[in-house]
Amino acid sequence: MSNPCTRVRYAPTLRILILMFIATFASPVFLRAAEVGIPENAHQRTFGEGWECDAGYRSNEEECVLVVVPENAFATGSSYGKAWECSHGYQEIDRSHCQLIVVPEGAFLDASGTRWRCERGFRKVGDHCKLIAVPANAYLTENTSGSDWVCERGYQRSSDSCVLIEVPANAYLTNADYGAPWKCDRGFVEHGGGCREIDVPENGFLDDSEYKSGWKCRRGYSKAGGECSQIMIPENAHLDRSGNRVECDRNYQMSRGECILNR
Repeated sequence: MSNPCTRVRYAPTLRILILMFIATFASPVFLRAAEVGIPENAHQRTFGEGWECDAGYRSNEEECVLVVVPENAFATGSSYGKAWECSHGYQEIDRSHCQLIVVPEGAFLDASGTRWRCERGFRKVGDHCKLIAVPANAYLTENTSGSDWVCERGYQRSSDSCVLIEVPANAYLTNADYGAPWKCDRGFVEHGGGCREIDVPENGFLDDSEYKSGWKCRRGYSKAGGECSQIMIPENAHLDRSGNRVECDRNYQMSRGECILNR
């Protein structure tokens, strides 16, 4: 049977060892904290050296001063700067207070909560939103740099209105923003404000690239008035790339309708 007096004798020794352990390993921490000189309302950084202010305080030189959060604002928790931001729907004034953002009629508060935008159908004019007057036969656009509205298909802008485009027979709308609002159908050419049918001569064919006539002669033929005349190819010559003119073979040159040898 063990002696109870023995267990009592070792208890003070255990307490002494524990205190010595704490003193040995804790002392450097307290010494480091004293060395950096942590000011009031601050604490040593969790990582790295130095200190940082407690929540609700911000650094001012070697002190931690209380963050004064103005009305309609909230603390950001930052230890630097003003450490607060204005609430949604308020804007900062002189870095000292938050003022309510006045949203004019025809506008809405932006999702950021820091500014307002005009509703669709309104245009920003100074501190207000002005209703856009959309004329008949027109519709609103989302273009913020140009016109607020454009004319419907078949109409063109004239001052602040949309007028009907008079499309002649055998023509179609171009939908172009600039230039002619209509063009003649294939096989027709513009003439006197209308579209005249193109008279294609024998040995010719329609060609949109021919602006004035609208037709071109087949290979081996050339235009002569309103007709296509067959090209007579002299000796030592051939049709050029277009197929509508003659050019001399290499080492030959044209002279009076003939290809003569260069000398």
